[in-house]
Amino acid sequence: MAKNTSLYFRIVEGRNLPAKDVSGTSDPYCIVKVDNEVVARTATVWKNLNPFWGEEYTLHLPMGFHSLSFLVMDEDTIGHDDVIGKITLSKEAIGSQAKGLDSWMNLTRVDPDEEVQGEIHLSLELLKDTKKSCLRCKVIEARDLAPRDISGTSDPFGRVIYNNHSAETSIIKKTRFPHWGETLELELDAEELSEEGTVIVEVWDWDMVGKNDFLGKVEIPFACLHKTPLLEGWFRLLPLGNNESEAGGKLGALRLKVRLVEDRILPSTYYQPLIELLVESVISPAEVEDSSALTMLEEVTTVESRQDVAMTLVKIYLGQGLVVPFLDYLNTREVNHTTDPNTLFRSNSLASKAMEQFMKAVGMLYLHEVLKPIINRIFDEKKYIELDPCKIDLNRTRRISFKSGVSEAEVRDYSVEMLQTYLTSIIESIVSSVDQCPSVMRVAFKQLHKRVEEQFTEPENEDVKYLAISGFFFLRFFAPAILTPKLFQLRDQHADTRTSRTLLLLAKALQSVGNLGLQLGHGKEQWMAPLHPIILRSVASVKDFLDKLIDIDHDIVSSVPQRAVFMPSVTVKEGYLHKHKADGPQLLSRFAFKKRYFWLTSETLSYAKTSEWQVRSSIPIQRVCAVERVDENAFQQQNVMQVITQDNDGKLSTMYIQCKNVNELNQWLSAIRKASIYNERMLPSFHPGVHRSSKWTCCLQVDRAVTGCSRTHSAVTLGDWSDPLDPDVETQMIYKQLLQGRDKLRKKYLEMEDADQTSSNKEKRANPDINPDGAECNAQLMKPGQSVAARLLVVIEDLEQAHAAFQLREKEDATTVILNP
Repeated sequence: MAKNTSLYFRIVEGRNLPAKDVSGTSDPYCIVKVDNEVVARTATVWKNLNPFWGEEYTLHLPMGFHSLSFLVMDEDTIGHDDVIGKITLSKEAIGSQAKGLDSWMNLTRVDPDEEVQGEIHLSLELLKDTKKSCLRCKVIEARDLAPRDISGTSDPFGRVIYNNHSAETSIIKKTRFPHWGETLELELDAEELSEEGTVIVEVWDWDMVGKNDFLGKVEIPFACLHKTPLLEGWFRLLPLGNNESEAGGKLGALRLKVRLVEDRILPSTYYQPLIELLVESVISPAEVEDSSALTMLEEVTTVESRQDVAMTLVKIYLGQGLVVPFLDYLNTREVNHTTDPNTLFRSNSLASKAMEQFMKAVGMLYLHEVLKPIINRIFDEKKYIELDPCKIDLNRTRRISFKSGVSEAEVRDYSVEMLQTYLTSIIESIVSSVDQCPSVMRVAFKQLHKRVEEQFTEPENEDVKYLAISGFFFLRFFAPAILTPKLFQLRDQHADTRTSRTLLLLAKALQSVGNLGLQLGHGKEQWMAPLHPIILRSVASVKDFLDKLIDIDHDIVSSVPQRAVFMPSVTVKEGYLHKHKADGPQLLSRFAFKKRYFWLTSETLSYAKTSEWQVRSSIPIQRVCAVERVDENAFQQQNVMQVITQDNDGKLSTMYIQCKNVNELNQWLSAIRKASIYNERMLPSFHPGVHRSSKWTCCLQVDRAVTGCSRTHSAVTLGDWSDPLDPDVETQMIYKQLLQGRDKLRKKYLEMEDADQTSSNKEKRANPDINPDGAECNAQLMKPGQSVAARLLVVIEDLEQAHAAFQLREKEDATTVILNP
């Protein structure tokens, strides 16, 4: 039974941070680590002791994790950045909160003895003899130790301690992946063989000057050696266990939101009955108003989880090739239940959320193609734009004219001109994008147009069929992307204050365009009036665009494979990176990286000198067998990754690529891993260094073909719209929602049936000739939805029992002692 672990965290804001600069402020940013591996870095908020970040991330961690750390740093232009403080949360602490953590937490001081990482491979054996006893410990190797030296490595040695006995291994210089292969023996007296003691194995970094640095320890109860005379395995290194200093809040605090979702995934066959019920809901509903598995799911879904449920359902039906019937089913019910067209799709119903998540799942690349050039231009120009007279700040304006000063009227006129320019570009880009819009999206909108037109036939409701589509297209897709480009991966960082205001004004204007100008002049923001003419002029072109958008053959979707979220030929990610020059003389490693433009599709990773270059070099994605980070000391460069490929003869090749920052590194790692996630020949281990001067820089092994010294992380990815479809994981999530609402379903649909069944049995005993066929009688007594509810509850119970059986089997199979979980 596979495990699926997803970690969501949002770094909201900080408060009362200490001043680290001579100016009396700080330039704070956050680094996020999972088990001491950097997974994210927020933007720097300059000169601010109460910064707001509002950055959120989702990580998929199939192998699990132990701790999540947030380090607040002060960025310095010259020299090293200063550490302000940190917060560390254990997996157990996060998992103990079913709804997740959402609170202010005080920063603590960073203790080097607590900053440990990695694992050590040990073999321990208790040898008993009539004359003497001996504890034999073979210290085999270690991996991923913390770097303690300025070179990015350490000089590790091991030490075994029991009571007053100790022994040490040799020191291996300049490596985080030492291979000792040494056996240490401690002679023990008879009275020392009690089961109360603890064997401690410590790892230290040797320093020629000053004291040695602590790298971690393993504690093994001596009782384990009595039960298991020979104990061998990899053990996680633990910190000394010093109590972290709270500093009494003097280091400030962070407001964090953290949620852990951890599931055990059953084999696919167990989920098939639930899939069949969900499919049956949309392909053969007796009446659209009848209760179905889908409607019952909506009944038990909380408001907080509705968005996650909607995205999960979209992925399930994408995988089944039934996403259009699914959306049509929900939308038809929504339209039929709406009497006032002004309230159509205005609530956060499952139908509204499903359409919203559907557009993100299939239309994100389309949105990037339409909006990214304009968004980049707005970020690059950084114009001061303001229409609200109450917010115009003449001190913040750049020189708009050659006069010595600028009036409010000039600021407003200039702002109107710039907003009209930007808005025109956005509208023109959207209305000319019919052919770029994914076919499945167009067909879904066509069905929605049809249902609305059938429901609202009155002449005064002529525009409702347009508003239904534009409400999703403009108000829930394009406008939010303009408002917060980072959340839609249009930008790597959030906008500064000036650019944010420009984006907000443009998003407001585009919402008015999506409303076909019907609400203009009715709101409180009368200062938006200068944009009303351009909004009204665009209405006709928007309607024409929507007419063209839905002018598509319904059958075209059936010819499009929907198992993948995006088509094989579509570029999933692209941009400039630096590729390591593998051939020729290399004097300095920093000059060995050449700037190249990369493209990633689900079929190839290709690159060329520029984005316009016609000749490209390509690597088939099916040959990728690992995508991993590279140690900083390998090239004396940060943010380097390696793509390892294997040809048909089994020969491995490695391409080294440098990214500009840690976020870009994680995004490319995640994107390539997702594209290659179904490859069959993925490597279990890799070398985080390079083979140079006849040895690996990581583990110092000479043989170039030696097995990798670190574990690969092939399935560790960032969660976003491009996540591969996984029907088992998705159906497990739906099962969990139904399990939580099982009692509610039973009470609503089956308790009345039980009462009716009781009265029916009494009647049959009094009149045995009435309804001799019991099955026919039960069918007649079934209320609407009871049959579906009964089947659904059986499926839920079967899945619950299957989970219990697998967990019991896992416990029975666990024959080894679990240490250092």
